[in-house]
Amino acid sequence: MMRKRRAFWQSPYARMTLGLICLCLALLGGNQKRPAYAQTLESVPPAQGDHLATTVLCAPGIYLTLPEDCLLAGPAAYMTELARLGISLPRLPLDYAPIDPALGEVDVRYGQVVNPNAPVYGSLEDAIKRNKKNAVARLDGETVYISYTQEMEMDGRRFYMIDYNQWMTANDVSRIGVLPRSNGLIFRQTPKNPFGWVLNYFAPGPVETKRTPGNQNSDYTGHILELYEVVQVYAVETVNEESWYLIAPDEWVLGKYIARVIPNTTPPEGVPGDRWIEVNLYDQTLAVYENRQLIFATIIASGAEPFWTQPGLFQIYEKHEKTPMRGSFSADGSDAYYLEDVPWTMYYDKARALHGAYWRTKMGFEQSHGCVNMAVGDAHWLFNWAQVGDWVYVWDPSGRTPTDPALYGAGGF
Repeated sequence: MMRKRRAFWQSPYARMTLGLICLCLALLGGNQKRPAYAQTLESVPPAQGDHLATTVLCAPGIYLTLPEDCLLAGPAAYMTELARLGISLPRLPLDYAPIDPALGEVDVRYGQVVNPNAPVYGSLEDAIKRNKKNAVARLDGETVYISYTQEMEMDGRRFYMIDYNQWMTANDVSRIGVLPRSNGLIFRQTPKNPFGWVLNYFAPGPVETKRTPGNQNSDYTGHILELYEVVQVYAVETVNEESWYLIAPDEWVLGKYIARVIPNTTPPEGVPGDRWIEVNLYDQTLAVYENRQLIFATIIASGAEPFWTQPGLFQIYEKHEKTPMRGSFSADGSDAYYLEDVPWTMYYDKARALHGAYWRTKMGFEQSHGCVNMAVGDAHWLFNWAQVGDWVYVWDPSGRTPTDPALYGAGGF
């Protein structure tokens, strides 16, 4: 049977040729917006410019050196510049694996004490009767969280056992239903490019990429970035004192909406071995290095003014699977805090620690009283990896966090 012959325009070669022609026209068209990093005819070096009339465009591809027999413009210039930025076509995904969700599970449940001077009853019967005269303790403070192992409901009222035969009522305790999600990433090898998580907490609306950096043009792409989406960062440009990140060809996003990790496999000054933890106060990220390879990264919540997380080089000196935290920062104790069963705690700078924070609903911005807070699952992964004596390097690339030791007390949660 004779096969029907396809028209030329239906062939793959023709479609590829037409696609390249369209791309050339788009890049070289008179009134079209060109990528900021694509070489145009006006930017061709004089040695080539003298022969523009006789020089042909270079074939699409990546050119490591400036070619002498063709004009590096159009698709060739575009692909070469993308390669220089670390972008291949098609783009290679970031090679990582999420942590095991089971790491975020705990064998206790948590609640926030919502009333001042809340009573703790010595029996379930006293709690049911609300016999405050028989209260064995009272919990008071600005920030108080309890853990409970048993929950009872009677006559439509709920009660929590916070310790052996010690009960509180639901009038005084608000349960924490869902712990903050883990965002930790595990790497088999160090990524070639910086990367980060999308944080749109403070954006006036959806975080949408733009074709050019800056707010001077409304050239939005229609690509909406989701909360905690992981993106790669290929280039940075500063426009009106704001940093913009290139996360894909012709897609820029305001830097403050990305919690970024910049892989650096060189040990910080003073670290003698090949194991260390890096805490980046500006980007609100934590990175773990072993054998000079990035093996783990996540987002954190560090200390907010005036309870900054102190920059410097420290060592983990104590670890606890669960531990209470209590204290205050004012002389009258009005800002007292009491936190039960803080999970996966690693002390490294006086009372400052790396730990899981079940009371935080969001990570990625300064909000603690000096500790480095993480989602419970992320802290669990770090706890399993870390050893007493491991180095913790805390720094702020922006230089905004004070470094004067006199400004820092013992620290807090």
